[in-house]
Amino acid sequence: MHFATRRVALTTVAAAAALALTAPLVQAQSKNEVRIAHVYGKTGPLEAYAKQTHTGLMMGLEYATGGTMTVAGKKLVVIEKDDQGKPDVGKNLLATAYGDDKADIAVGTTGSGVALAMLPVAEEYKKILLVEPAVADSITGDKWNKYIFRTGRNSSQDAIANAVALDKANVSIATLAQDYAFGRDGVKAFKDALKTAKVVHEEYLPAATTDFTAGAQRIIDKLKDAPGRKVIFIIWAGAGNPFKIADLDLKRYNIEIATGGNILPAMTAYKQFPGMEGAAYYYFGIPKNPANEWLVANHYKKFQTPPDFFTAGGMSAGIALVEALKKTQGNTNTDKLITTMEGMSFETPKGKMTFRKEDHQAMQSMYHFKIKVDPAFTWGVPELVREIKPEEMNVPIRNKR
Repeated sequence: MHFATRRVALTTVAAAAALALTAPLVQAQSKNEVRIAHVYGKTGPLEAYAKQTHTGLMMGLEYATGGTMTVAGKKLVVIEKDDQGKPDVGKNLLATAYGDDKADIAVGTTGSGVALAMLPVAEEYKKILLVEPAVADSITGDKWNKYIFRTGRNSSQDAIANAVALDKANVSIATLAQDYAFGRDGVKAFKDALKTAKVVHEEYLPAATTDFTAGAQRIIDKLKDAPGRKVIFIIWAGAGNPFKIADLDLKRYNIEIATGGNILPAMTAYKQFPGMEGAAYYYFGIPKNPANEWLVANHYKKFQTPPDFFTAGGMSAGIALVEALKKTQGNTNTDKLITTMEGMSFETPKGKMTFRKEDHQAMQSMYHFKIKVDPAFTWGVPELVREIKPEEMNVPIRNKR
């Protein structure tokens, strides 16, 4: 054989041998990691919520793995995707995460509209999507499939907890909500949960509303002559400050405002409503348990601020994933994970959560609060009236399993 030809042949053989050696290595390497895609609205209208969720997710993985970021000898790899709050973008990014990035599991997303667009993708790829923090009931309701789990609370849990705070005889309520899945599902669930109080008007405004005058006027006209206690119940997320309606001299008609908990910046508006009642998903000063103590201490250490509403949710998602993987010894087979996670209980900053077998919704406590003004805080402080336990809330099963 000619020397040059022989050299090429040897090189080709060597390259083939090297390839044969590296192929199993690449495979082995990927078997030594669990790939978690986090699809969330890092930019867009719910950016503040999204960033908290991601911080919480990373802290949850750290807490649940004792700082090793490994489970059963496998490294946890988190792949970030920004859906910008757009349903079509979220849908495509999730497909890319499962398909090209070989994500074993995905977590997301921030907005309910985007989450709903992502549900069929999980079903198509037969991979788990752990929904956090989108709340629309339909996610674990009529749009659900068996690959969907949710650590975030749903609209019914919010609504039932708030109904506990407001559902008394001789109470007339008008609702003010955003005109999309989050707002409409929230109001429907709230109305379904009321037994004695009456909803006399529903007002839906575009999600980006900044001028609430016209909507508030319609509400006032419906409420002002109603008998008994008169309440405007607000369900709002993201930009815009619906609490501006207080400037319309509601006191003249003895109309009160009520709402659920929110992120700390949004709760600065609560300071002007001392004594206002509602129910919160989380406030860092309320739950007393080891996970929350760790979260508060470490969040202060890292960021010099307390953890917020969605930080706790992200942490719960991280803990849930690690607990499931511990039980499967790091096996990411989807059917095995589903079997493991159905009915699974795990300890979070909110105490114990349990994935309900029927619809994979995490059953969890909520907190009935009253707002107190404390000069040490820039926001209205939700003081605990009482913890509303999961078994006290008859959260409807709305899927068709």
